[in-house]
Amino acid sequence: MTSPTPGESPAVPPCPRARPEVETLTAYSAPLEGRRGLLRLDFNENTVGPSPRVVEAIRAIPADHYAIYPEYDGLREAVVRSLGCRGLTPAHIGLFNGVDAAIHAVFHAFGSPGDRLLTTSPTFGYYTPCARMQGMVIEAIPYRLPDFAFPFEAIRAALEAPGTAAADPRILLICNPNNPTGTRLAPERILELAAAAQDTLVVVDELYEAFTGDSVLPVADFAAFPNLLVLRSLAKTAGLAGLRIGFAIGAPALVERVGRVCGPYDINSFAVTAAHAALADQAYVDGYVAEVLRARDRLVTQLRQAGVRHHAAGGNYLLLWPRRPAAAVEADLRQAGILVRSMAGKPLIDGSLRVSLGTGAQMERFWEAYRRIDGLG
Repeated sequence: MTSPTPGESPAVPPCPRARPEVETLTAYSAPLEGRRGLLRLDFNENTVGPSPRVVEAIRAIPADHYAIYPEYDGLREAVVRSLGCRGLTPAHIGLFNGVDAAIHAVFHAFGSPGDRLLTTSPTFGYYTPCARMQGMVIEAIPYRLPDFAFPFEAIRAALEAPGTAAADPRILLICNPNNPTGTRLAPERILELAAAAQDTLVVVDELYEAFTGDSVLPVADFAAFPNLLVLRSLAKTAGLAGLRIGFAIGAPALVERVGRVCGPYDINSFAVTAAHAALADQAYVDGYVAEVLRARDRLVTQLRQAGVRHHAAGGNYLLLWPRRPAAAVEADLRQAGILVRSMAGKPLIDGSLRVSLGTGAQMERFWEAYRRIDGLG
């Protein structure tokens, strides 16, 4: 290595190159900074915080327990009790550092270069980078306009297309209800797809199921559907988004394989304690969900009466199309202390805003600001 001439900065050697899939990857990113103190209607979080029992449980953790690796005994059993589904055992439950980590683990365990991911469009943006980092090929079938209906026949045709086994989709990923369109698919139809593609891993992302009730769990027999995996979280309803705790539910052999690619202590002790407390206070979750649904009905009525184009089908969010440019409305709402999410660049919904739903008082605050900012009078 030659020495730099006087006055020159020393050359900085390049970092080692990552795998080709990573070098060309655009990471999933979300503007997570500077959100505290604002009305958070941008990431579909619980807008009021967790149950007081959760706060009490975390505060009661002894200081010396901070130095101990986390223990998970009893948490899978608590999840089974909370789900209340016949036939589930602790072996059916996988624990993850948020559902994002579960999604990543699914792709890490099952995705290889050249394999196909079959999904819908638009949907949750994290699926794409997870597939691409494994070198997978993505087939995203659009929802059907004008009401963003699920493209069931097209998905089934893609699963049953003639060809070699190697050409079958490796993973089918369904967000139900879908983020961001709210599209709902009946559980029985999901089981039809799982039965039609027994060599395909069918992953159902049910993070927003509490707001619709369309869960596949009550009707799924995992002994008959060993290729079915259901994802759940305590972020959207129980208010634990900041602690990162998620679950994967499926046949024990499938859950065990996904867990092989995770670390032994991925979930921290605070999240474990919070999850136990949250699962033991279902009344808090039920009350919050009911409040959000009432607020949604009120806001939808206001949008309809004001002639605002909108779409509200499922989940704790809806889409609306401002009269002014969406970026300008988003910026003005932020100035008013309210965060929403632009859907700029997303297929079928470019130009819309996704608005998360909170309490009645929070949505009244949103509506008053939105009416003024978008010139509705």
